[in-house]
Order: sequence, then C-alpha cells, then structure tokens
Amino acid sequence: MENEKMNISEENIVESTTTTEETVTHEQTLKLMSPMQMVIRRFFRSKLSIIGLIMVVSLFLFCWVGPLFYTVSPTEIDKTGKIDVTEKVVTYTDEYGNEHTYVQIVETQLTDNMLSKPSKTHPLGTDKTGKDVLARLMNGGKISLGISFMAVFIVTFLGIIFGGIAGYFGGAVDNIIMRICDILMCLPGFPILLIVGTIIDGLREGGIGIFDYQYKIYWLMGFLTLISWSGTARLVRGQILSLREQEYMVAAEAMGYSTSRKIFKHLVPNVMPQLIVSMTLSLGSMILYEASLSYLGLGAPEQYAAWGTMINAAKDPDILANYFNVWGPPGICIIIAVLGFNFIGDGLRDALDPKMRR
Repeated sequence: MENEKMNISEENIVESTTTTEETVTHEQTLKLMSPMQMVIRRFFRSKLSIIGLIMVVSLFLFCWVGPLFYTVSPTEIDKTGKIDVTEKVVTYTDEYGNEHTYVQIVETQLTDNMLSKPSKTHPLGTDKTGKDVLARLMNGGKISLGISFMAVFIVTFLGIIFGGIAGYFGGAVDNIIMRICDILMCLPGFPILLIVGTIIDGLREGGIGIFDYQYKIYWLMGFLTLISWSGTARLVRGQILSLREQEYMVAAEAMGYSTSRKIFKHLVPNVMPQLIVSMTLSLGSMILYEASLSYLGLGAPEQYAAWGTMINAAKDPDILANYFNVWGPPGICIIIAVLGFNFIGDGLRDALDPKMRR
C-alpha cells in the first residue's frame, strides 16, 4: 500500500511538474507576442481583410509599376488610322412601279485610330480621341488615388488639431470649435463644389494662371478637405475627453509637461487606432467624390485622364452601347478601390478592438 501511495504521489508530482512547465511555456509564448503582432494576427485572420489588401496593392502596382512595362504615352494619339465602314440602305421605285433596295457601303480612311477594339497594339482599345485606354487607365489611377490620399491626410491632420484642442481645453474653446463643426456638417457638399468650380472658371478667364484648368480638381478637392474635417475632429474630441482623466495624464500633469506634449505625445497616439480606421474608410468616399467631380466635368481635364473623366465618355449613347472597353475599365477600378479600402477598414476596426476575439 505504501509503495502504491508513493507511486501515485510521484505520478502526481510528474503531472503537476509537466503542467507547470506547459503553463510557463504558454505564458512565455504570450509574453513574446507584442500588441502589434496580435493586431496583425487578427487582421490577417479575416478573409475580407486579405481580399481588400490584395485589391488595393494590385491597383497600386497597376498604376505605378505598370507604366514601367507598358510604355505607351497616355496623351499620345494613334495616327495609324483605320477604315471606318458605314452601311446605308437606299430604296427607290423605278418607272414601272417596281421597288428596289440597295445597301450602300461607304469606306472612310480616318487619320486617327479612334474607338478601336482591343488588340495586341492596344489591349483595351482606344478612346474617341485615339488615345490608348490602358495607358490612360494607369495614369488616371495615379491622379484619382493620389488626390484622394492627399485629401484624407489633410482632413485627418485638421481633425487632429481642432479635435485635440477642443477635447483637451473644453469650455469655451470646445463650444466654439464644435459649433464650427456643426455648421460645416450642415453644408451641402456637391452644390458648394459646383459654385466653387464656377468661381474658379471665372478666375481662370481673368488670367490668373494658378487657376488653370489642369489644377481645377486640386482646388476643388482642397476646398472639400476644408469642409470635411468636422467628423474627424468630433472623433478625436470624444476620445480625448475619455482619455484625459486617465492615470498617465495625471502623472504627466504632475511632471509639468507642456500642453502640446500632453496632447500630441500622450493623447493623440492613443486615438490613432480609431483614426487609422476612419482614414481607411474615408479613402473610398474621397475616391467617389473625385470620380463624381471628374464625371461632371469639374475634375481633371480630358488629356490628364482621371478615372471619372474616362467614365465621362459614357455620356455619348453610341459609346455607352458599343464601347464598353472605353468606360468600363475605369468604373471597375473605382469599384475595386472603394471595396478594397472598405474591406481593409473593417478588418482594422475588428483587429484594433480589444473586445474582438474571433
């Protein structure tokens, strides 16, 4: 009996030792995983996040790396020409009352290779001016994505500045900034942009060079950023109101840190996860804004080929019905960009939420 008890106790000691070793190893493994690694792991656990990342990266490679291999100029007109064939039905009645119908075929040699179908020379064909659609699609992506990124970064910067000041100081400063935000949120975006576009046209006709037509989309998107930071400012303000009473902020106050250091070194970094998600989701909206302005003729001029400008060709019923290769690809690129950024934003929101444990 004593031997059996000793064996049982030895087995218990071995099992408890093994369990302790496994616990220690498990704890060590958890300690080795940083918060950033946990966020990345949760982000890549979502299939939609991976799909969105692939979509966005593919677009950037297409727009910025593609021109290194496909060297056709987006502004060069194909002068090889083509034969335009049209058919005309002619009907007449002879002197004996017999009706005759003829099909007249007219061949016209065109100087420019306009609206050609996809071929080896032009994989996506040419547009109504004879320019290569694929080259314009790459160049248009640089304009659309570049302007959208610039606008989102400016909106975020202004939101951080005004939201941080409002949330930290409170009182009259908070009331003034929040009332400005209320006014900006009540402004109708597109009608105001139409008015600003008309004003820019008037200034350009007055001979002011900086308002040249090629810069019009930049002025409009810049004005859009000035009236779009209110949502980001409210987000930053709300987060700072809850963070400024935390223990580390009390310690920073006791150590005599300056106001700017407390706001931008201790408060704003803790708001960045929410801001990153907001920026990612805002990119899709900015791309749609730019495409809509270009479609309405307020964006980049035709020779600079933003995606919205290329879709503008679909206003012609003949192009809309018969030449999908002219307006379809830019529309598909816009859909891919908006969906990709939205998928990434949703994935980041779930990954940065500590309550999410999927």
